[in-house]
Amino acid sequence: MKEGFKQHSQINAQKKNSIVTCPQSPRNNMDGKCVQGEETFMDDLTTLDRKALLQQGYADNPYNSQQSARKFEAEIVATEKKKQTVAEQVMIDHLSRAVISDPEQNLTIEKQESAHILPDPKITPLRVRKRILHETKIRTHSTLTENVLSQKLQFDGRIISRNGRDACRELIGFFFTHDHSLTIYEYRQFGKNRTNVLPFIQKNVYCHQRGRRKGNQYQLGDFYIGANLTFLSSDHPSLPESMKENTLFILRITNIDQIALDSLKTTSVEHKDDGVHQEANDKLVLKAVQDVLKEKLHKKGVRILTGLGKYFKQLDKEGNGLLDMADFKQALKVFHLEVSEKDFESLWLTLNGSCNGKVDYGEFTRAIIGEMNEYRKSFVRKAFMKLDFNKTGSVPIIDIRKCYCAKKHPQVISGHSTEEEIKSSFLETLKDTCSKSDEVSYCEFEDYYEGLSMGIVDDEDFVNILRTPWGI
Repeated sequence: MKEGFKQHSQINAQKKNSIVTCPQSPRNNMDGKCVQGEETFMDDLTTLDRKALLQQGYADNPYNSQQSARKFEAEIVATEKKKQTVAEQVMIDHLSRAVISDPEQNLTIEKQESAHILPDPKITPLRVRKRILHETKIRTHSTLTENVLSQKLQFDGRIISRNGRDACRELIGFFFTHDHSLTIYEYRQFGKNRTNVLPFIQKNVYCHQRGRRKGNQYQLGDFYIGANLTFLSSDHPSLPESMKENTLFILRITNIDQIALDSLKTTSVEHKDDGVHQEANDKLVLKAVQDVLKEKLHKKGVRILTGLGKYFKQLDKEGNGLLDMADFKQALKVFHLEVSEKDFESLWLTLNGSCNGKVDYGEFTRAIIGEMNEYRKSFVRKAFMKLDFNKTGSVPIIDIRKCYCAKKHPQVISGHSTEEEIKSSFLETLKDTCSKSDEVSYCEFEDYYEGLSMGIVDDEDFVNILRTPWGI
């Protein structure tokens, strides 16, 4: 995020030099056409599409650079403080384990019992007698030291879930190279001064639970921004009830300590795995399908993506988020997103790893349409978390109306529209994505901006679309 901000001023300067002369930007005036090709394309848009595209106008009115700089510096300081707090808690938890409670302390007793040595009737048995210092090892083989624990990779993560409360949890993970174990902690803040850091996934050695490398132990090469870590819900009884409903839960890595990663890669030895090559081929299959649909979704992403979400919910009679092949084919046909039979078969083979004939429709949507990068998603989550201050996973429409600010929209500044008109157009398009008329879930909020993101090439343009009206 910091690097993105440093490049922000350079990007704006390049835009000013490269903008083609035109009476009005197509972002600012959705009824005006600058080029002949745009005129033909705009005729294909519905009223809903045009109202959604009004949000792109914020990209032409970027944040004040000094204001952005102050906010970024404050966010960086707060983030570093948070990470330091979690790292300290991890060290405390794993260094403060009492050596006397280590199972290795019982080896002497076990050896005597296995050798069938008769106990001396004049001496109290060891298992009953209170252990004293000279009978206790000061350091056992399994004792962790600060030096051992320091060889770790720290990363941020989020849960891929339709439950907004789970999706917005702040998770920080650690991968230890000395034994290839990992642990994940949750950072929770109550008010301004009270914080809590608790283990979310206990420190242990874990394996891939799905995909080409199912059963293989996690290695250093599995950790990068955008990577998915899969865990069995049954292995973690302390998980929230909403997550235990699914057999697996998926953690997406959103940020990583790149300096530590580069340092650890120079000293570690990775085992080559055929599954890595197969996964690379799977990504090429998905990319080919996404490229076919990219043109169809351009400027119509909000309507199509949110429409797909509502359609899938209607088909999901069991409420488990899973649909079969026929349902997906029918949905693609309804929304005019047909792909060739060959591409669909390749896509289905890639997604249907469990071979049970059903696939999660959220995963299917991400695979066939693609998704915005984690930098963009971090701002979507930040905007939603500002609205959902009670962390319920959904926000009443009335609260969104109060928080949304259209003062800095270019059409409001130029006098072509009023604040109320811009706000109403936003709320109308957002309501159209919702299954309930009076509230918006995190999943629906993310789908809205996912669709809007498809027509925006530059990351900073997209970030401005979120920063300006939400004040983040």
